Amino acid sequence: MTKKLQLMLTVSKKQCSQRLDRTLAELFPDYSLTCIKKWIIERGIKVNNIIIDKPKKKIFGGEYISIDVKINEIQCLEAQNIPLDIIYEDQDILIINKTHNLVVHPGPGNLNGTILNALLYYYPPIASIPRAGIVHRLDKNTTGLMVIAKTITAQIYLIQKMKLHEIIREYEAVVSGNIIAGGMINEPIARHSTRRTLMSVCPMGKPAITQYRIIEHFRAHTYLRLRIETGRTHQIRVHMAYIKHPLVGDLIYGHNSPLPKGASNNLITILRNFNRQALHAKMIRLYHPISGLKIECHAPLPNDMSHLITALKIDTHEHLKPLKYD
Repeated sequence: MTKKLQLMLTVSKKQCSQRLDRTLAELFPDYSLTCIKKWIIERGIKVNNIIIDKPKKKIFGGEYISIDVKINEIQCLEAQNIPLDIIYEDQDILIINKTHNLVVHPGPGNLNGTILNALLYYYPPIASIPRAGIVHRLDKNTTGLMVIAKTITAQIYLIQKMKLHEIIREYEAVVSGNIIAGGMINEPIARHSTRRTLMSVCPMGKPAITQYRIIEHFRAHTYLRLRIETGRTHQIRVHMAYIKHPLVGDLIYGHNSPLPKGASNNLITILRNFNRQALHAKMIRLYHPISGLKIECHAPLPNDMSHLITALKIDTHEHLKPLKYD
């Protein structure tokens, strides 16, 4: 089934001197360059109200582009009644609090039971939007906030703002080891050279910046607040492992979490059974794609992370060295 895609947008100045097809590929990352070239060649694209049929046409920034093409609706994916924890909603966007053990988008081995399947059930018109309005992802076992577009106009706006780093996302995490002070990790990330489903720090990778600040120290762990300036796959997990402080529970990029000397049976049990990366997307801040109003949402820590942090606090308190007085 196909549906008309009709909209108008303004090209960012940052896309100056790019080809038209590559500019549209950035604005519509869910469509292949081949598909976008077809739109242009079939005369479905106007630049400043003039039909352009050459994909290599240069863009200088500030142009008005109008699009009038046919797109394929999502039709082979099943709408499923999967509960969504909705933090904010209006006619243009949704902000949800994702639970752990939930994949965002269908893929090999996960064709059902995803956020996308849930969105198709909750709001059927979203089927006409690429990836059902999904703008960014969280790993299967990362919890927290995601913004979803309910219209194509909102999706294009949000994708642009993501690329410009104007949507602020903050995370909280528990990592192994003692970090003395906050800092910034500025290391490029690329697909792992041999394990192609994983990522790694690589000089030839895409730029990736993670800032981190200390919330609380424990005996053998640190509770952090993190902000990402880029959105690379597995970015926080890769960066924290790179500086030798992997996330608790992340057995892909890390290792078994250290057990503090003399830890209680309760803490040992919690650490050994924490079966996901201790990472939560706590806050998201953005400007609404239509009204321009600032929206800031927060999601409370999930129970498993709260219990972990409580146990680490108790352990630290129980092992405080008594003060000695002369």
